Amino acid sequence: MSAAEKAKGRVLLPNLVQPTRYEVKLTPDLDQYVFDGQQSVEVEVQEATAEVTMNSRELRFGAVSFTADSDPDKVIEAAAINTNIKDMTVTFVFEEILPVGKGKINIEFTGILNNQMAGFYRSNYKDFNGNTKVMASTQFEAIDARRCFPCWDEPAQKAVFAVTLVVDPTLTAMSNMPERCSKLIKVGSKTLKEISFMDSPKMSTYLLAIVIGEFDYIQDQTKNGVLVRVYTPPNRTSDGEFALATATKCLDLYDEFFGLPYPLPKLDMVAIPEFAAGAMENWGLVTYREVDLMIDQKNASNQQKQRVCIVVTHELAHQWFGNLVTMAWWDDLWLNEGFASWCENWAADVINPQYKMWDQFPFDTLGPALRLDSLESSHPIQVPIARAETVDEVFDAISYCKGASVIRMAHAVIGHEAFRKGLQAYMKKHQYSNTETFDLWSAWSESSGTAVKDLMSTWTEQMGFPLLEVKSFKIEGSVAKLSLEQSWFLSSGKVPPEEKTWNVPLLIRTAKQTGRDAVMMTSKTMDVEVPLGAGETADEAFIMINEGIVTPMRVSYTPEMLQRLPKAGSAGKLSALDRSGLLM
Repeated sequence: MSAAEKAKGRVLLPNLVQPTRYEVKLTPDLDQYVFDGQQSVEVEVQEATAEVTMNSRELRFGAVSFTADSDPDKVIEAAAINTNIKDMTVTFVFEEILPVGKGKINIEFTGILNNQMAGFYRSNYKDFNGNTKVMASTQFEAIDARRCFPCWDEPAQKAVFAVTLVVDPTLTAMSNMPERCSKLIKVGSKTLKEISFMDSPKMSTYLLAIVIGEFDYIQDQTKNGVLVRVYTPPNRTSDGEFALATATKCLDLYDEFFGLPYPLPKLDMVAIPEFAAGAMENWGLVTYREVDLMIDQKNASNQQKQRVCIVVTHELAHQWFGNLVTMAWWDDLWLNEGFASWCENWAADVINPQYKMWDQFPFDTLGPALRLDSLESSHPIQVPIARAETVDEVFDAISYCKGASVIRMAHAVIGHEAFRKGLQAYMKKHQYSNTETFDLWSAWSESSGTAVKDLMSTWTEQMGFPLLEVKSFKIEGSVAKLSLEQSWFLSSGKVPPEEKTWNVPLLIRTAKQTGRDAVMMTSKTMDVEVPLGAGETADEAFIMINEGIVTPMRVSYTPEMLQRLPKAGSAGKLSALDRSGLLM
């Protein structure tokens, strides 16, 4: 599917005016649950127009004006401000046609610090003395930056962000970048602190973040000099030590793996008392549900430690895959989340090999994907998304778990070195920009010499997965001969309503030979001859078709093969991973 075909039907903002840099100043009132905003957006007017449409939700507007860089003394005021509640947009109608070229749109607005854990929202918490306090934080993914400031709230509309916050001087205020400067100012009868942060890299609106509240922190530094901090409620910094150690090791690991150093000068990880998801990968300011960041190391179970570890490694994978290189539109959300879900296991396995992450993968990740995908009500990994507000419908086990499973399959087929080399080329070529799924397939094809797009498209563009049935099995001398047939597997047992085929990588092992190259099955039926290992007798021989449980499928063996495999397991000839495959 081409980029043009994928883009058909998408509801996007007009592209007559495009942002390059936002200066956003916010003054939240934690007592009244509102905030005042001022912003100046540097834009490129691509085509002369009197109207500029941006995304906006639950915002009220004051003065709006435009100045062209070519004539900075001339201020063009907005004559009308039209909001569209259904489309979540605001259109500024100016008194004159805006000239083509660079300029600035200046906007005054107010908003609500809501309690919906979306946009710019408030959380209640108890301080050390048991008093109820209020803090503020943001959650913009997928389409809630527009609740905080008017913007082009689409992943492909990347821009630089310069944030200024005006807050109570006793509170800690954070954004994606380090503080640039601060000063005390008078606002009415109050003395407040105005904090300006450094310019961000070019990034999507959903990755901008703000946190304001009472925190303590602990810190460390990576080998490449990145300052890593974990912010916790006051007097609980010891509960952040495990996450801090994990994050510091993880950033060093990813620097090497992705082939590009982490591009920001700092990484903050913050525990939020009221948080809808497990965590959010805001660039340089990752927010977490408290239980997914903070644990008492002395009393925490291994399961709790593992949970914190994989949430941290997942979110930090996004700092490259998702933040540095971003999907062009929400229909490729699966790749963003699927890759990070694969990467969380890979990194956790390197950092803490005692967790044996890949032994758990079939039950924790592949299993949930197959259960959902075996239903007739399932959906493909990659689904068209016309309107951005429907994106939450695909935040499910198909996006995360099946996505991770097919990435793991690709990794097994092309090998780790080709996988890493192609990924590094992809990151280097597309850094600070946007991509489609097939851009990654192209990079892996070039690094491996494998037609990755042909392999992956049958798994991402159609729902379901195959049942691979061994129709016949026999051993003749030193060769095992198998006749295979694939069909669409439905857990209901019903006859599938249509015939489907997948490009199925067969990773076949015998008693004496493991790690063979994949054999590709691209048709409904296939005959396969498998050489047995040297010294492998017919009596002890066995064939396992999906070594490592790499391909997302179910295998139906013949009765004879099923007799041989448990014996091999009892004799210690099957890994824990392969034994688990016999139970799925």
